[in-house]
Amino acid sequence: MHRPPLAAVLVVAAALLTGCASGDDWSQRRPTPSAVGALGAGFTGPGRSPAPESTVTPSPGSWSGVRPSPGFRVVLLGAGGDRPAKTLAKAVREWAKETDVDLRTVTASGAADLLPAVTRALELHPDLIVSVGNDLIDPLTTVSPSHLAQQFLVVGAELAEPTQNVTAVEWPGASFRGEGLGTSSAYEPASFTDARCAAAVRAGAAAVLTGHTGIVVRLDEF
Repeated sequence: MHRPPLAAVLVVAAALLTGCASGDDWSQRRPTPSAVGALGAGFTGPGRSPAPESTVTPSPGSWSGVRPSPGFRVVLLGAGGDRPAKTLAKAVREWAKETDVDLRTVTASGAADLLPAVTRALELHPDLIVSVGNDLIDPLTTVSPSHLAQQFLVVGAELAEPTQNVTAVEWPGASFRGEGLGTSSAYEPASFTDARCAAAVRAGAAAVLTGHTGIVVRLDEF
């Protein structure tokens, strides 16, 4: 039986290793990601696209036809070990696995690490930073206006005065806007169910992917 020269085997092996690694190398440029599919009727309502800082209440499931194009790069930015934050983080990971998203995680180790954690997420230059945990709202309020090219998705809370690059998803029981600010409804940890968090992540991602950014997506039903 004929065997290829050792040198040829090594070349092929090197090529395979390079190919496997290239998908994880975020330093390399690649085509701008896009949405696959389209929003269903009732996501934003009739007429023009929603204005920045406005609130939309999408029809249940109107976001389900949208997913990211292959290789979409997402950083899960987390803080806090409470059940709501853990449930949201789980929902982000499940969505990433389901849609073949390239996901990395940055977690703040404590109060002193909140701003540094945001900076670490920014340094990865992802297509989207998904923030979970109320403790990150004030740091994001400080940092996000200075990084308008970076898209953020805040799930289970919102910024009091978001810029065009910050999209939020909230619902009754989840509308924290920062320390010292009131909420539009009482904070209720029990409202962070698996089903609601999953819907929130998908609805928010669909909004960002279709260019409806800088708004609040409110899930009264899902």
